[in-house]
Amino acid sequence: MTVAPDTEVAAQPSAAVKAKPRRTWYLIGTPLLIVCALVADWLYVRSTHPDANARTTLQTSYMLSKLLEHLELTVVAGVFVLLIAIPLGILLSRKGMRLATPVVLALANIGQGAPAIGIIVLLAVLWKTGFEVAVVALIIYAVLPSLRNTMVGLQQIDPSLKEAGRGIGMSAAAVLFKVELPLAVPVILAGVRTTLVLLIGVAALSSLIGAGGLGEMISTGVQLQRYNVLVTGSVLVACLALFVDWLAGLAERYLRPKGIKA
Repeated sequence: MTVAPDTEVAAQPSAAVKAKPRRTWYLIGTPLLIVCALVADWLYVRSTHPDANARTTLQTSYMLSKLLEHLELTVVAGVFVLLIAIPLGILLSRKGMRLATPVVLALANIGQGAPAIGIIVLLAVLWKTGFEVAVVALIIYAVLPSLRNTMVGLQQIDPSLKEAGRGIGMSAAAVLFKVELPLAVPVILAGVRTTLVLLIGVAALSSLIGAGGLGEMISTGVQLQRYNVLVTGSVLVACLALFVDWLAGLAERYLRPKGIKA
């Protein structure tokens, strides 16, 4: 009868040992993959012996400027998406607003369901070209994941927890900010993570309307048939998406309230 406790105690260190390498691999795996992809692209470009036109596009200063433009598009659109989606998701999760939920989700689904290039080109035709139009198109396309996850995260909370908060004298606002939102943080952060990755990928299409970004390298590579430029632009977009997804994954892991399992 005394064997079971000893066996349980002995099993605990081995579980901790297994968890540590898994956590370490999670921290270094994606950066390692990004470095390998960049090195492989560099070796590929060198093996193709780029001509003068390709060398101009493949200069470090030019690639950095396009990377910064791409980040600017992503960050500006991402901030507006979060300012719209999270408060709207909170509002729609309230009892008095649930009748409006199907209408709002239908509108958000239109943006997500339509092809991204169609939204960008349509806005350019109806409005104008440039940075502002690209940001608006990105917002329309990427608002759904954060909106939906905010609503789901708040709606899945056990009603008894909210009732307990009200039972000890907390106001509705206090229950929202001290009970509901902390418990919904993991689901909300997952939506933010998806939104950011979507924005980086779709922002590559913004070059079609003169908004800049790494998409210009891809367009240049296609137009001039310089495949080393095309591949480099594509690799940079993919690596940027992986890096942002890795950072968002870390935030999702470490901003999770204590006591909530991953």
